[in-house]
Amino acid sequence: MATGRGHQPTCCCWWWLAPINRAPHTTPYWPPRSSCHLVLPAGFSLASLGIVPEIVVGPEMAAENVVATYYYPTAAPGAMEVCGAEFGRGAGDKCFDDDGRPKRSGTVWTASAHIITAVIGSGVLSLGWATAQLGWVAGPAVMLLFSLVTYYTSALLADCYRSGDPTTGKRNYTYMDAVNANLSGVKVQICGFLQYANIVGVAIGYTIAASISMLAIRRANCFHQKGHGNPCAISSTPYMIIFGVAEIFFSQIPDFDQISWLSILAAVMSFTYSTIGLGLGIVQVIANKGVQGSLTGISIGAVTPMDKVWRSLQAFGDIAFAYSYSLILIEIQDTIRAPPPSESTVMKRATVVSVAVTTLFYMLCGCMGYAAFGDGAPGNLLTGFGFYEPFWLLDVANAAIVVHLVGAYQVYCQPLFAFVEKWAARRWPGSAFVAGEVEVPLLPRYKVNPFRATWRTAFVAATTAVSMLLPFFNDVVGFLGALGFWPLTVYFPVEMYVVQKKVPRWSTRWVCLQMLNLGCLVISVAAAAGSIAGIASDLKVYRPFKS
Repeated sequence: MATGRGHQPTCCCWWWLAPINRAPHTTPYWPPRSSCHLVLPAGFSLASLGIVPEIVVGPEMAAENVVATYYYPTAAPGAMEVCGAEFGRGAGDKCFDDDGRPKRSGTVWTASAHIITAVIGSGVLSLGWATAQLGWVAGPAVMLLFSLVTYYTSALLADCYRSGDPTTGKRNYTYMDAVNANLSGVKVQICGFLQYANIVGVAIGYTIAASISMLAIRRANCFHQKGHGNPCAISSTPYMIIFGVAEIFFSQIPDFDQISWLSILAAVMSFTYSTIGLGLGIVQVIANKGVQGSLTGISIGAVTPMDKVWRSLQAFGDIAFAYSYSLILIEIQDTIRAPPPSESTVMKRATVVSVAVTTLFYMLCGCMGYAAFGDGAPGNLLTGFGFYEPFWLLDVANAAIVVHLVGAYQVYCQPLFAFVEKWAARRWPGSAFVAGEVEVPLLPRYKVNPFRATWRTAFVAATTAVSMLLPFFNDVVGFLGALGFWPLTVYFPVEMYVVQKKVPRWSTRWVCLQMLNLGCLVISVAAAAGSIAGIASDLKVYRPFKS
């Protein structure tokens, strides 16, 4: 049976039920194409597998989930080649990885881009303020400490991507899969709640940060035209709505593999605005004819002793947030191409690259912000208007922040999107609303899953609404950092590593890991307390939807 001239054949996997690349054939209706295939192993016959070898299927039959369809040159049936995921899936398969999923193509550089996109976010702009609270000694020391802890625990977590053998063991596709494979009971439930709550919080934080940057562009132009003494009071609410609408469109990108271009663009933007902030700080230091600040940070008198404590604790939270990405590390690792080398080896290299780059930027931006403004460093270096000129350069920097946050929002939210969609598919497997697709008449043709479109749109709308109610950049950033750092960056990676590597209780390594756990717990609790105190103080004077 064959379709008419002009149809493009669709090769469908035996069990995958999804169209994949065309296999080669000699029929005059189609030119030869590259294929995803395996040679049929000796001892197998197509008849024994229920395959009709000469079927050629066009798109109309593929839409009906026709399966077991293979192409081969009819003149040479002995050289049978099939689209294979079912026969000895492995590194030699051109089309599929060892788990039967489409071939992954990520490298150390794409993984680094994903990490940098997630890490060098809005948090970098609060580091000048954080350094001002801690001073020249504690500020850089705390940044270095968090970078080392983040690298170490990320390396532990990378080893948990595969259960058992690091090259051939069962893959864990998400952070929650890794927790399920190594831990059990209430720990799994707590981890799931914390991970997805943190993702929601990060989405809110990024919406706030993006709106503040868009608002800063408007205010910078206002100050340039009307003078620095003009209040230029403008609400941030319309800009949150604009950002939310943009995220609704970008959130329809199905998964991580399809947003690598967005991550690379976002990473470039992060370097752009960080470099501008750094440059402006250096210029300000030169204009001041010296470095401002003190060894211990903002002094008692300028603030009360209790405020000094709360601000210092909040600074810890801000720095922790600036290094927070472990909750999406496994998802990023799942984009890396199959061994050799192993995914964990590639991920560790990517972690070294990204943490080294971000720490260098953090040190420079945080220290230069403090050196330029001393104890009066603004909460957000580029939107707090420590700088007024050149206004066009501030506009470029803030536009870069917005573009970066569009990408970072997607990188962070993809795991939550995937979790809810997989749950819905299990809950309603036969639902056309959940599993079906509707073709949108665009060029090129585009298909939309109704559930994905509805759920992701509702999520973005909800986070945007909450952002309008709590537009406190520094306090929200500090609280999110404190909430997510200890459990997701330290506790669960350490616990999974102990189980995976069978680290003996009370051994030297076990004791050191538990000391790391306890120390980071104390820091997180203290930082959360400081941020909550700051939010409570802000709420006393805040008017919803008007500030």
